[in-house]
Amino acid sequence: MDGKMLARLGAVVFVAVAITATAIEMNRKEEAPEAWPSGRMTQVQADPLRDALIRCQSLGEAGPRDPACLRAWAENRNRFLAPGARPAERLPDMPPAPQVNVIPQPGRTDQPAFEPPAPIAPPQLDQAR
Repeated sequence: MDGKMLARLGAVVFVAVAITATAIEMNRKEEAPEAWPSGRMTQVQADPLRDALIRCQSLGEAGPRDPACLRAWAENRNRFLAPGARPAERLPDMPPAPQVNVIPQPGRTDQPAFEPPAPIAPPQLDQAR
């Protein structure tokens, strides 16, 4: 067998394997994925405001003319924008920014506004290696 014939035979075998794998994959039935047990139970509390907002959304253009939707939107705005809606505790204050030491030198105009830190010298390698 010469090299050309061997290459053709290899290509035919590769195509046959690819077609067989595709046919098997297409005939396989899809299984439902198993849910992972989370170890905790989720408790969903019914939110009547959320239900009203979903109903108003489904109304489309009739929503702005519905008085129940207008009340629901007003309550939703108040939930987030009212002064009492803020968290009771304050977030911690940010620490003050570090101060840069400014050392002006009289008579020089080409110097930067602050003095940069001195460069760090590279570590010395042992000569005994």
